[in-house]
Amino acid sequence: MYKLLVPFFIFFLLSHTPSSFAENMIASGCSVSSVGYLADLCQEYEKETGVRISVLGGGSVRGLVDLLNNRVDFAASCKAKEADDPADLDFIPVAWDALVFIVNKSNPVNNITPKNVRDIYEGKIKNWKQLRGHDMVITSFISTTKGMGGIGQSLSKMILNGRPVSKQPNSVVLASSVAIWEQMVEKTPEGFASTGFASARKREVKMLRLNGIEPSKKNILSGRYPLRRPLYLVVKKDPKPEVRKFIDYVLSSKGQGFIASYGIPALSELK
Repeated sequence: MYKLLVPFFIFFLLSHTPSSFAENMIASGCSVSSVGYLADLCQEYEKETGVRISVLGGGSVRGLVDLLNNRVDFAASCKAKEADDPADLDFIPVAWDALVFIVNKSNPVNNITPKNVRDIYEGKIKNWKQLRGHDMVITSFISTTKGMGGIGQSLSKMILNGRPVSKQPNSVVLASSVAIWEQMVEKTPEGFASTGFASARKREVKMLRLNGIEPSKKNILSGRYPLRRPLYLVVKKDPKPEVRKFIDYVLSSKGQGFIASYGIPALSELK
């Protein structure tokens, strides 16, 4: 029996060396990215290389904090680099997304304007009947200003004339991940939230038209839907070779082809 076990034990040791474990990586951050493309792309990468990448969500802010504290190998972000971000972080655009506005599928409202969105976030529009919907008090899902990360940044720049999102009587403060907001809108008939196209299209929610324009891949690429924004992978300057190898893969024609096949705009598709 002992002689039979020795070859198996040797094989186990050879196939589970520290170097093989060291190749595996961890990422966290933007849930729009994680749900929209990153988890799927990491599975393709594992098939080709054997390197397993565990993808955690949690929001762009969490990803950057995890990266700075060496808890992950790289981060996903829909937040662009700002002046107060550490200089040694490199924000690499890898795909395109768009800021979108979502409601429960039972909500009859199909269209919204930028002014409508501002009025909801400023507490001026409080009931869906003001937008030709049912007589229901709007429940707007947000998080703290700091916690809103890339969505908060996009809202401020694109919709709120530079102002941050603030809590109003019609808003409910939740965790910072858009995955939470999306799931709450799925379950809440009166719910409203802002999120990213990449992840929203995978949820059981309705994405509202903006000024009559549908948020679709075609319209985002053409610019007809106006709220286009990049999705980033964030690494430290001079990242580990295995991290750089993955980034190169994402930016390669093969990686970009996979991203395009998932139904979101790849960098290579926007000339």
